[in-house]
Amino acid sequence: MESNASYTSLVAVGDSFTEGMSDLLPDGSYRGWADVLAVRLAVRRPGFRYANLAVRGKLIGQIVDEQVDAAAAMGADVITLVGGLNDTLRPKCDMGMVRGRLEEAVERLAPSCRRLVLMRSPGRNGPVMERFRPRMEELFSLVDELAARHGASVVDLYGAPALGDPRLWDVDRLHLTPDGHRRVAEAVWQTLGLPPENDWRTPLPASIPPKWAIRRVDDLRFARQHLMPWIGRRLTGRSSGDGRTGAQYSAEQGRAFWVTPEDSRAPGPVATWRRVDAPPPS
Repeated sequence: MESNASYTSLVAVGDSFTEGMSDLLPDGSYRGWADVLAVRLAVRRPGFRYANLAVRGKLIGQIVDEQVDAAAAMGADVITLVGGLNDTLRPKCDMGMVRGRLEEAVERLAPSCRRLVLMRSPGRNGPVMERFRPRMEELFSLVDELAARHGASVVDLYGAPALGDPRLWDVDRLHLTPDGHRRVAEAVWQTLGLPPENDWRTPLPASIPPKWAIRRVDDLRFARQHLMPWIGRRLTGRSSGDGRTGAQYSAEQGRAFWVTPEDSRAPGPVATWRRVDAPPPS
C-alpha cells in the first residue's frame, strides 16, 4: 500500500451514483462519495482540485458523449468512471452497445490521467436485483477486462455483501444512504493506496426485520413516490437528468472547471470551494 501517496486532482465521471444521490445536504444539493473523497484528498495536498461531471439518469452513451472528452482534457491525477448500470436496468438493453461505449470511454480516459478508477457497482438485495443480475455481472466482467487491458484500478463494491444491505439504500431503492456513500469513499480511498480509516466492508449490526404490514406500507410508498415516476419517464423517453449538467461543468462555455478549497487544512463541503477554470481543450 502506498500510504504516502498524494494526488493533486480528481475528476468524477458517471451518473446519479457519482453525482451523490441520495446523500442530501440541508441546502438541497447532493454530496456523495466523490465529494467526500475529494475533501479527504484535499487535506493531504494543498491546492488540490476537483471536478464532478456526473449527472443523474445518464446512460453510458450519454456519459461518453457529454463527459468523457471534458474529463480527459483536464489532465487529472485521478479519474473515476462509473457507468452502464442505468442501461442494464432498462427493459431492453443492447449489451453490445454498452460494451462498445464503455470501451471507448476507458480508451480515451486511461491515457489522460495518472490513475483511472473503475467500479463494480453495489446492488441492493431483493427480487429486482435478481432480475437484472445477469446483465450487471456481464457489465462487471467487462469492467474487469478493460481494467486489466488498460492498467486501471477496480473497486469491487458488488463483491461486498454489506453494501447489499437494504439499510444502506435510500427509500427510492436505487441510491445509497449517506452511510453507504461514506463506505464507497473509503473503498476508493484504499484503492488509491491510502491508509485505511475504517473497514467499509463491515456488516451492519443485526436487527429485527420490520413486520409484514410495515413492509407492505413501505412497498406502496415506494411504488407511488419512486417506481411509477421512474416507469413514466421510461415510457415517455425522459430522464431525471434532462437539462442538467455536472456540478463543475459550464454548459455556456462547453467545458469543465475545477474547484479548490480556500484552506486545505479545513476544506469544508465542496459546495463552498472556489472555482478555478481549467484551460480550454486544445
